[in-house]
Amino acid sequence: MKSLRSLLLGATAALALGASVPAFAQNVVTVNTVQIFGTVDPAKINDYTEYMAAVNMYEALTTLDGDGAIQPLLAESWEVSEDTLTWTFTLKKGATFQDGSPIEAKDVVWSVERLLAINEGPSYLFSNLLSEGSVTALDDHKVQFVLNEVYTPFLTTTPLLFLVNSDVAAAQATEDDPWAQGYIANNTLGAGAFMLDSWDRGASMTIKRYENYHLGWDDQAIDEVRFVVTNEEATVKALAVAGELTMSSDAQAQETYASIGALEDYRIVEYPTATNFYFKLNNQIAPTDDVNIRRALALATDYDTIREVLLPGEPLAGPMPPVFADAFPKDVALPKFDLEAAKALVEASPYSADGPIDIEMMYVAGLAFEEEIALLTKSILDTIGFNTILKPEPWNRMTELAANVDTTPAMTQVFYGATYPSPDSYFFGQYHSRAAGTWQSMEWVMNDEIDKMIDTARGTVDVDAQNAIYADLQRKLVDEQVAVFVLTQRSQQAFHRCLEGFTWVPMQSFEFNFHTMRWVCE
Repeated sequence: MKSLRSLLLGATAALALGASVPAFAQNVVTVNTVQIFGTVDPAKINDYTEYMAAVNMYEALTTLDGDGAIQPLLAESWEVSEDTLTWTFTLKKGATFQDGSPIEAKDVVWSVERLLAINEGPSYLFSNLLSEGSVTALDDHKVQFVLNEVYTPFLTTTPLLFLVNSDVAAAQATEDDPWAQGYIANNTLGAGAFMLDSWDRGASMTIKRYENYHLGWDDQAIDEVRFVVTNEEATVKALAVAGELTMSSDAQAQETYASIGALEDYRIVEYPTATNFYFKLNNQIAPTDDVNIRRALALATDYDTIREVLLPGEPLAGPMPPVFADAFPKDVALPKFDLEAAKALVEASPYSADGPIDIEMMYVAGLAFEEEIALLTKSILDTIGFNTILKPEPWNRMTELAANVDTTPAMTQVFYGATYPSPDSYFFGQYHSRAAGTWQSMEWVMNDEIDKMIDTARGTVDVDAQNAIYADLQRKLVDEQVAVFVLTQRSQQAFHRCLEGFTWVPMQSFEFNFHTMRWVCE
């Protein structure tokens, strides 16, 4: 297998020679990501690359299709009690972990207990719902969940309950590390289609297929996936010119897509998403603790230029796009660019008394379009009474800063899409006080009324009543201008002509399940 160094050198040489030489071994694909894989531990994952790793190397009880409908995976069926508190899942027989051992109900119990004990990643969705003893093995192939409270979206969150091989993990555990975090940080103990082969943190990762995967393989299936971590536009273009690139990220500059799309063996695929792009505003620090400053920032955002030139997307009225149409309030107006109104709000703020208002905008260092959006925003804000301080940071540093209200900047450019197919995904993780302290919740809303509305919606069984609460939530969050709602992303990716089977899924990174794709080349 080629090293990352030789791969990149080969791509650069091909670019210099103007060559277009196929460089793929059959059924080996190369994918670029613009973020590092911070972890492969399914109890700690929280961003798009980490979910991409988990979706391929671990399996859950359920998954979902391109329409967002929950489908069986390791569970072949399930039942729910009339009060919706008790869920019983029957496991599929014959599915195995990657060491060949059978998947049993005890592995479900152990994996959930581990997730709750570590209290990271997706645990915030389950910490109030489940406690010690809530999940029990009825027999080897039947497991029961008894929820502490009614939570109507529960089934939609089960694709996030990735199973860990409890026997192998227990053998690697120590008194100081009872959940084998040290071992699982560097090894995969899942039942997924792919196994971790190599991982050079910050540069690359390679996964290879698990031959005895329970859903099977065919001759056109992907054997190996090589991830190249880079946000250098020149490197991505060089990989394509060399024929090495199979799939680009969806975060490249427009010029890069145009360049790759002009190559004979590549196509640019554009598709709608349910992923939003926000300027997250820290509601608890100066100057964005002033609602009028937050409203001024929204009025001073040049939405059309961003959507039409810098980052393709659709207008966004509030925290949630209309993907869940019945929960979407059609009376919420789209934001507008009105510089005079913005300036008036700034001048009325007590923060303007001492001259230009210092305000930081953080964004991902090295992402060309985010830098362009930051420069555009600064050029506007500095004309209406702000001193805009641009703060490019690596993504892992941004997530560290987001953990504390005092280190979270006033403004941050962030993409956020549904992590499970329910309106709750847009509200709980971003705006509930219990979910504060992650990159998702950099608004630090901390509002008792909003918390109560979210909690009430989660426990409401009547769908129409629940949707009415979600609509009111959106109205409330827009009125409070907790963030600048810039756009809903219209994704673009470059694909090699031989890669087929990519299907967008309305859940974070689940579309990057490489078992569903095929290498079809004449």
